[in-house]
Amino acid sequence: MNPSQTIGIIAHAGKEGAGDLVRAVTEEFSRLNAPFLLERATAAAAGLSSELDETALAERCDILLVMGGDGSILRALHRSGGHIRPIFGLNIGSLGFLTCLGSDDYLRAVDCLLSGSYELSHRSLLEASISGDGETVPLERALNDVTVSRGERSQLVRLRTWVGDAPLTEYHADGLIVSTPTGSTAYSLAAGGPILMPDSGALVITPVCPHVLSNRSLVIADRHVVTISPAGNQGVFVSVDGRPPHELRPGQHLILRLSASRLPLAMMPGSTFPDILRQKLKWSGSTV
Repeated sequence: MNPSQTIGIIAHAGKEGAGDLVRAVTEEFSRLNAPFLLERATAAAAGLSSELDETALAERCDILLVMGGDGSILRALHRSGGHIRPIFGLNIGSLGFLTCLGSDDYLRAVDCLLSGSYELSHRSLLEASISGDGETVPLERALNDVTVSRGERSQLVRLRTWVGDAPLTEYHADGLIVSTPTGSTAYSLAAGGPILMPDSGALVITPVCPHVLSNRSLVIADRHVVTISPAGNQGVFVSVDGRPPHELRPGQHLILRLSASRLPLAMMPGSTFPDILRQKLKWSGSTV
């Protein structure tokens, strides 16, 4: 990292020990004369002060140090106001596929950030929009997935789906997940979908509890546009990375395509995705 670059610090203030961790990290940056800025809720948790929200922080900083879990990284991305910055994740908790180091290794994290001794994994993003009634409304970009669901209703939903210009099928299910490789270890995995390597250049379409048992997850090249529309007169709901839902009404279409932007996600040198899977999923039986 260039010494003149500024580090933006965002923490999940509700996590136990977050305030103490922020104080320890900022004291170390100050000791080393490293420029940094704090998001305001993060600063308050550590007994410090800042007036910057996530958007203003991302606008002024060159890299973000996010303390929390995968959800904290998703929130930092979505609240950055379109200012996509490299993210270095410091995990507070247990399961985290996107974080770089655990909180006990915060001194190593500081050293990595200041020396630039980390690698960047450029993660695909999905652009989502709702088209209908003569207009197209853009939604957020997804790092993990875009989910179409029935909301609070008890009945299944019917979702017509196209891959490119070709009709795929009409799913009769609780919902449908379209996931990036990064999101393949999230909701899609819990719904029975496959795990994709981050650089696989693919998307996965996974039905949630499909009525037709032959409806399975489908892996497609990420150059394809996926279109989803509710069948009949039943509206459904669209959520991007688990954020508050948008209504998708009959006659409207949800359009998903690969974004031209990608998220640079920090990883430790020599760390591989199989390493992360073995560690996070506690896979055994390997002699490696």
